[in-house]
Amino acid sequence: MAVTIKFLPWTCSPSHSFRTTNRKLEVELRPPASFLYKAAGIRCSKRTGRRRYPSEKKKLKRETKTLTQTDIKSKEDGFWRFSMLAVPVHKDPGKDFVGVSAPLLEAIAKVLEFPVAAMLPMEAFTVVRKSFDARKLLKEPQFVYIVDMDIKALLNLEPRSWDFIYKLEPKVGAIEYMPSKKVQLDLINILHNIENIQTRAKHENHESKINMNSFYKFAISKKPTVVVVGSGPSGLFTSLVLSELGADVTLIERGQPVEQRGRDIGALIIRRALEPESNFCFGEGGAGTWSDGKLVTRIGRNNDNVQAVMKTLVRFGAPSKILLDGKPHLGTDRLIKILRNFREHLMGLGVNIKFGTRLDDLIVQNKQITGITVSNARDKSCSNCQSMLCDAVVLAVGHSARDVYQMLLQHNVDMVPKNFSVGLRIEHPQELINKIQYSAFASEVQLGRGKVPVADYHVVEYARDGSKVVNSCLEDQSRSCYSFCMCPGGQVVLTSTNPEEICINGMSFSRRSSRWANAALVVTVSSNDFDSFSDGPLCGVEFQRYYERKAALMGGGNFVVPAQTVADFVDGKLSLTSLPQSSYRLGVRPSNLHELLPAHITKTLQHSIAIFDEELRGFISNDALLHGVETRTSSPVRILRNAETYESISLRGLFPTGEGAGYAGGIISAAVDGMLCGFALAKNLNLVKGDVEFILGKTQNNSGFVKY
Repeated sequence: MAVTIKFLPWTCSPSHSFRTTNRKLEVELRPPASFLYKAAGIRCSKRTGRRRYPSEKKKLKRETKTLTQTDIKSKEDGFWRFSMLAVPVHKDPGKDFVGVSAPLLEAIAKVLEFPVAAMLPMEAFTVVRKSFDARKLLKEPQFVYIVDMDIKALLNLEPRSWDFIYKLEPKVGAIEYMPSKKVQLDLINILHNIENIQTRAKHENHESKINMNSFYKFAISKKPTVVVVGSGPSGLFTSLVLSELGADVTLIERGQPVEQRGRDIGALIIRRALEPESNFCFGEGGAGTWSDGKLVTRIGRNNDNVQAVMKTLVRFGAPSKILLDGKPHLGTDRLIKILRNFREHLMGLGVNIKFGTRLDDLIVQNKQITGITVSNARDKSCSNCQSMLCDAVVLAVGHSARDVYQMLLQHNVDMVPKNFSVGLRIEHPQELINKIQYSAFASEVQLGRGKVPVADYHVVEYARDGSKVVNSCLEDQSRSCYSFCMCPGGQVVLTSTNPEEICINGMSFSRRSSRWANAALVVTVSSNDFDSFSDGPLCGVEFQRYYERKAALMGGGNFVVPAQTVADFVDGKLSLTSLPQSSYRLGVRPSNLHELLPAHITKTLQHSIAIFDEELRGFISNDALLHGVETRTSSPVRILRNAETYESISLRGLFPTGEGAGYAGGIISAAVDGMLCGFALAKNLNLVKGDVEFILGKTQNNSGFVKY
């Protein structure tokens, strides 16, 4: 089997719920007749040079022509943005330094053609983005920067730089001119500035008297009441928007605040006592709180909505470095502090937060929600139900709230099955991944305290039974096997919400200093795989439940996880009765994981792992351990809603949002979706009038959901 593959360890993960983009390296395989594969490999950030498609070359030519024809009124004002400034790792101060260093000035001087880099004043430059590039095609790993240059500041501090500034011309992807520097505010400041925006809009449009696209906040005599269900990213940001705009918001959460939730998780790990309503899935912050805290998203880092969310996280205690880091993450330890500050701010706005409160039912009259019934989450009998009347309900539950899906089905709320992914979680010694990725520079990691980031990876393979995958795109009947939620320096954790089921995930702390690296290896599944489990929209839920219970039986109970060495899994055998050490603290049991999942999924996993080992030598080893099973990669259901109003298409007053509703996948995309839902609902309740884009910029939401 002939393989040509490139590996780019620093790129972002794709979302399995969307068709893949053209940004991939293709792999040509000559497979056996029984199973045909094509397009395996690792995502690359962009095609360059001869690898560009003809259409891309034409588009680039047009963009370059447009840029060079741009009328720069005065080169003495404004800013220049320099991208792709590379500093070799041995010269750079390291991953934790985000200022302007002498080696970075050398890279800037090279672009400016300035003869003496040391004469350039550091104060005239600002780092916008810093990433780490460890591709094997490079002679040495390097840090890659995006830097803004303030022209006036540079001329004031070094007048002799004028001759070099004057020669600068825009260059697509490398040099960009900006008349002014955009200042992105956090969401709270944006909301506080609405009145100033309104005044400015009226002033700028005095001839037409009113700008229909402007955003107005109304003075109201009676506050509309809104219940937000779920305190994950989408629920928190929806609550923030609505409370700032004048709604009377009640936020209910079936789980506990992070302080108590941490104690409940500790009881699970130490005493094997699972609290069904307060665990790794349920509680303040949602499932992402006890995870790696990744802040990557396919929406785009420079998107105004994403920037507003990121700045808001910084306001609540996240390190400002996340605004500059090419692959930002927080870690569970930092998320706890951020959530505590977020909660205090909401309470200061008058939001009534009710923890340990479970949504039991909706109160519906004439296909309109008029309220909800709730009960104490620890009371399984629901004997203490209480009614809460409201004008609207925001459903921001996570993807594990299966009882909520069942309740919606009883109310005939329109839902459809959604594709997701299932598989196993692989774990290696972190030192092994460091050596594979960084070679001689592996010693620079130093358990997360060194010069370079703890090494990670992202792998993806495309396969289809019986025919080819065309142009490396994931077609309806094709499958992808890819790494998901890779946690360098992390640990494997239990995310089951039922003691009769086994479901796992990965997590890590901010420093990523664990001795292990883990990632899910998952295969996409669709209704073709799980429609036989149920006739309705919850067939994907039943599919998940079936294999989670099967994994529990295979593990022998008591939250022990079935496990198998990678080498044995690929060979379809169980030769080892003792397994290498695992980070999973509740115990692992040698098992035939190759018999756990459906045969076609197992076959795809086995083939893909073999391909990954071609590039990541050592990926298959007796030190590498597979754990089962990972099923909750995203929601198996999508609750249908109007693309503009975010309201359910079948039940007025219900506003589904976030990951559990099927419109997000990860902390940032869920927060963005919740934020946009908050604005849409505020408009519906006549709290505001106008176009949200006026204050947030162009949104990504043109089809009812944002990209993951």
